[in-house]
Amino acid sequence: MDKEQKTQRTAVRERANAIKEFRCKNLIAVIENPTNIGNIGTVIRNVNALGVEKVYVIDFRGSLPDDWEEMRERRSLTKTSASAVKWTFVKRFESTESCLDHLEKNGFVSVVTSPHVKGKQSVYLHEGDYTEHAKLAVWFGNETRGISDIAVERSEMCIAVPMFGMIESLNLATSSGIVLYEVTKQRRAYQSKYRRSNERRPRKKPLPTIMPREG
Repeated sequence: MDKEQKTQRTAVRERANAIKEFRCKNLIAVIENPTNIGNIGTVIRNVNALGVEKVYVIDFRGSLPDDWEEMRERRSLTKTSASAVKWTFVKRFESTESCLDHLEKNGFVSVVTSPHVKGKQSVYLHEGDYTEHAKLAVWFGNETRGISDIAVERSEMCIAVPMFGMIESLNLATSSGIVLYEVTKQRRAYQSKYRRSNERRPRKKPLPTIMPREG
């Protein structure tokens, strides 16, 4: 390993240590049956930049490999952001049911995003409390059909981004960025002050919520 490679590896390690306490623990973004594979790469970029822990992709058509390492080699994903795909944990599921079963088995509560009320508790994005549950999965539906009925039925609530124009929906990349920004902002503020437990246990020394800007 030459000097330049050692310098790069040291820089990567320092960056990983710097962002560690800003990551949102036990927060997963779920993409349900995306039509455009390229959109997955964009969501992964948002997830990584905002500090979400993992991405789950429900892939009915088998467009992606099961193996994460193989997934990282896919040009359709990496052309949007090769570095984000490299540094983000992604897991593939063949069905919505199998993903929900996995999440529920591991103690995760799901919330879904939709511009329309679907018979569940429905809140505007800024009105929701995303710190109530220690383990949270935020679902984003298909670009044309939206979120599935089964995902809605097994979720706790439905989140909508307020719309003020003639267009009533946002594309997957935009909606994931907006929704996950609010969710991660709340959860970072929470984990800065409290330790996760059945009761809120204040930290003796709060964690920072914003990384210092580089000069």
